[in-house]
Amino acid sequence: MKFKDLREFISFLENKGELRRITAPVSHELEITEITDRVIKAGGPALLFENVTGFDTPLLVNMYGSHQRVAWALGVEHVDDLVGRVEGLLDLMQGPPKGILNKLRTLGQLIQMGSFQPKTVNNGPCQEVVIQGNDVDLYKFPILKCWPLDGGPFITLPLVITKDPETSIQNYGTYRMQVYDKQTTGMHWQTHKVGTHHYRLSHELGLEKLDVAVALGGDPATIWTGSAPLPPDMDEMAVAGFLREEGVELVKAKTNDLLVPAQAEIVLEGYVTPGEERDEGPFGDHTGYYSMEDPYPVFHVTCITHRKNPIYPAAIVGRPPMEDYWMGKITERVFLPMMKLILPEIVDLNMPAEGSFHNLVIVSIKKEYPGQGRKVMHGLWGLGLMSLVKTIIVVDHNVDVQNISEVAWRVTNNIDPGQDFVFADGPIDDLDIGSSTPKFGSKVGLDATIKWAGEGARQKDWPPDIEMDAAVKDLVDGKWTEYGLS
Repeated sequence: MKFKDLREFISFLENKGELRRITAPVSHELEITEITDRVIKAGGPALLFENVTGFDTPLLVNMYGSHQRVAWALGVEHVDDLVGRVEGLLDLMQGPPKGILNKLRTLGQLIQMGSFQPKTVNNGPCQEVVIQGNDVDLYKFPILKCWPLDGGPFITLPLVITKDPETSIQNYGTYRMQVYDKQTTGMHWQTHKVGTHHYRLSHELGLEKLDVAVALGGDPATIWTGSAPLPPDMDEMAVAGFLREEGVELVKAKTNDLLVPAQAEIVLEGYVTPGEERDEGPFGDHTGYYSMEDPYPVFHVTCITHRKNPIYPAAIVGRPPMEDYWMGKITERVFLPMMKLILPEIVDLNMPAEGSFHNLVIVSIKKEYPGQGRKVMHGLWGLGLMSLVKTIIVVDHNVDVQNISEVAWRVTNNIDPGQDFVFADGPIDDLDIGSSTPKFGSKVGLDATIKWAGEGARQKDWPPDIEMDAAVKDLVDGKWTEYGLS
């Protein structure tokens, strides 16, 4: 399945009973957040607020707020179907196929992949209305103030588009944007993001400005790619095309050379001036805590284009689980095959909601030699944004890392605290509140695997798990009804 734009996805969700239209008047300050927070934590549907007080534009939230909805958004019924496609793509990269039939099959797949590339078009619905000059006014849209201590309203589901000043390769990322006035916002480019790299380069090269465009809305797979931790040289639009099995339509922005998704609902065009920064925040963040004021670049909006009668998309973060957890959980599943390509001993991985992505990763491995648990910790800390993970727990292959109760049982039994904790220093997430210093701090790994001879000072054999004899289990299965137990 694939969706041309946000409207098709809304209709699909509504037909599935996964969207509710709210016609009662609601405020964009705090009230929508409280409603949505209750709905998300109850496992409820996407919400389309059609009567936001003071605005003509409806607001969509929680479209990614369940495992199933994110799967649909990325074009599949079940996430495993998408994982299988990713694994198949990786198989193509493992060397030349053997045999003529396999070669032909591979060629066909590669030809098909060519159709996934983005397509530049001359015009798109996102430019049906063009607003420039003094008429530019962000306050025309129902931009949310989510939490009581927030520094103002924040755009929370943008696809921020920049171009590398040296290579001219575009990047698409999701970064929150605090609205300062009708024509300027903050640009929350965290230290380790690609947008920040482009900003630094523009400063180093002495550029007067860095062009920026921000797409709001579009097809759900394209929107999601902004949150995916892709390598810097991987085109998010090609990935979106792979997910949709159809290339994303892009159109040139009205006032700069950036290409923007033609099916977006709203596009903000403008620039960032290198060196111009302003305090941004506080903001009620996905950690469940406020991220406090810090200086970030200022985005100047010089042009707004949008569809006739646009829909404003938003996401609300806060104490997990929230909508971003489900977006991240799919990321975990999709990127697991790529991690296995680099660290083949990995069996499964879990980034639980309570860990806020960067605070906790639990990984199971097929252990073959002493010290392999530590090798995997350091391997993960060397993989892109996994370098920001504060805590890594490694368990054996037979442990279900998605079952937190089982993980807790294995970890607390298996660790020798004096030997199995691994401490390291390195980059940490900008949003980390526990570190005594910003952006750089300590990490911890827990090796909760069964220890082998030669690992540490262990001088006794590892005891076996308690398991019932298989014949007895079969006997009881056969006689269960005789026992009179329900």
